[in-house]
Amino acid sequence: MTNEKSQVVLRGVNGTSVLSAVQQCLERCEWQSWVPSGATVVLKPNVCTAVAKIVDVANTSVEVTAAACEVLRTRARKIYIVEANHMRETAWQAFEASGYVEMAKRLDVELVNLSEQPLAPVHCDPVGPIALWPPMLECDAFITLPVLKTHALTYFTGSLKNQWGCVPNYQDRIYHHTKINQLLPTLHRILKPKLSLMDAITAMEGRGPVAGQRRRMDLILASRDGIALDVSAMRLVGLDPQRCRHVMLAAKQGLGRTRPEEIEIDGDWGRFATKFEAPPVDVANRAMFYLGRYPWFVKNILANDKLYYPVANFVKMLRRAKVLGG
Repeated sequence: MTNEKSQVVLRGVNGTSVLSAVQQCLERCEWQSWVPSGATVVLKPNVCTAVAKIVDVANTSVEVTAAACEVLRTRARKIYIVEANHMRETAWQAFEASGYVEMAKRLDVELVNLSEQPLAPVHCDPVGPIALWPPMLECDAFITLPVLKTHALTYFTGSLKNQWGCVPNYQDRIYHHTKINQLLPTLHRILKPKLSLMDAITAMEGRGPVAGQRRRMDLILASRDGIALDVSAMRLVGLDPQRCRHVMLAAKQGLGRTRPEEIEIDGDWGRFATKFEAPPVDVANRAMFYLGRYPWFVKNILANDKLYYPVANFVKMLRRAKVLGG
């Protein structure tokens, strides 16, 4: 990092279109200086679920992604929008449920299911080789488009955590969850995102990233520095960045800035500042992620619907009864 401050841009969508807000964010981040004419651009929104009742809050709004595509395609030759399969849902199902399939046809951009592509091993500290899609590493500009959400395991999910979905094999993501705080800075260093564009139109607080409460913010955030964006987003909603280990580790590795005096805010901070409910300490989730490093547990418990769903429903009952934390 240089001695200059990192800039974080805030733009509201009330009284203006999503396209206008996204365009302002991109212009403030000087996008034409790092997207050459004829460029290949890869966008990674958070399209983590196909469950109809939560796609509007758990997934990056198709309006935000479409707006980014509309601006970028004035210079870019090729735009890819990427996501990977999950254990019980494919990327295609999540794309369809979120309106991405229709949008991609309308704007002539390409949806990519990373789990179906030819992959190449890339060394990822601290676990060794992980298979990734080479065009993500070779493109002119990789852009991450997260949703502002709390997270039951990592405290907060934003720019860096969204890149976890760039690992095509969901089994790798499950097996390596115990190393996620170390792996996320590594992925950030490998992917080298040119921009982080955060969807906070409808954010999530509490037990995120899929079971929390909606919080309407009508806001778009952007920065060339994903770490600065993540810590600023946390501060904006009253969360403590020091509790987000992967972001703090990334900053210690020199990948971005975290101190308020090192970050310049471009936008009306006071208008959007609020207080989110922090994610609870979730014993059941932590136990599940810990056991996920064992293939027998993934195969016989997590992937076994006849066992998984009764156990999950029992855990939900214990939570409601306040017997189990989280």
